[in-house]
Amino acid sequence: MFAFPKNAQSADQQLKDESECYGMARQRTGIDPVKPAPTGPTAEQIQAAQREAAQNADQIKGARVAGAARGAAGGAAIGAIAGNAGKGAGIGAVAGTMSGGAAQNSANAQAQQKAAAQAKARLQKEHEQDLLAHKEGRDTFQRAFSACMDARGYSVQ
Repeated sequence: MFAFPKNAQSADQQLKDESECYGMARQRTGIDPVKPAPTGPTAEQIQAAQREAAQNADQIKGARVAGAARGAAGGAAIGAIAGNAGKGAGIGAVAGTMSGGAAQNSANAQAQQKAAAQAKARLQKEHEQDLLAHKEGRDTFQRAFSACMDARGYSVQ
């Protein structure tokens, strides 16, 4: 921002007015205009948040048992047709356990990936909000500084 005297104020007077208006604007707004913009999360912070989210993701349980029950029922039916329902149930239970376990592992991996992606998106959104708040704070400070300087007879651009 640039301040131009409208009433032929001296350079010393302008410096004094700028200093006082700067202090007043900083005190009234609570904003430090020289404070740098917030930096985004580091790659390590993102990875840590993703790891934590993945570890805390909801996990599906019991798919192996459910698969075994479905497999045993199907195997018993097929075994009954073939003449040995017990053997068919046993084979079906093993196959169902394996199928249920694979489905459970796949679903849990997807849940972990989704949780990790959501954690990264949340961090990025928080950073965008921090940047917006910083910009709005600087704008507020500039308006306060400009109003003070205008009241003292300066044009501020």
